[in-house]
Amino acid sequence: MITSYIGIGSNLQRHKHIEAACRELAQIGEQLRLSTIYECDSLGFDSHAFYNLVVELHTSLSLAALVKKLREIELRWGRAVEAKKFQDRTLDLDLILYGDVVSVDTPIIPRSDIYHYPFVIQPLYELCPQLSIPGDGQTIEQVWLTASNLSSLTPVPLWFSINR
Repeated sequence: MITSYIGIGSNLQRHKHIEAACRELAQIGEQLRLSTIYECDSLGFDSHAFYNLVVELHTSLSLAALVKKLREIELRWGRAVEAKKFQDRTLDLDLILYGDVVSVDTPIIPRSDIYHYPFVIQPLYELCPQLSIPGDGQTIEQVWLTASNLSSLTPVPLWFSINR
């Protein structure tokens, strides 16, 4: 089993899509753990606020199979095939870490969002503060300590449970 970390985001029908994503991910792996869900303003465009979280998932899927499965889930829940980076999302699933894999080809792993977005580093810090980032050597906590705008995140109470 490979431990992977997947970022989940939605700013359209947020409750429905966040819950759906977590339920779908529970079907493709084991020992699913959720960070706190955070509300934050959309970045790069003016629109509805997002809900974001990170999920820790143990999976036997290969990197390619996991990426394919994440895309299938996004599309099943209404994501536009040609969705652009800065636009509304029913569901956005980003593979952030996949075991100790470092990939410079698509998908780029570790995902650079770790270093740029509070809605990625804060949830990772909750789940795995002492994890060393593959290819970097820094721990999640070390990156978190230098992060900015963490106060822009508003915790959202969990409204569902995942039963496996």
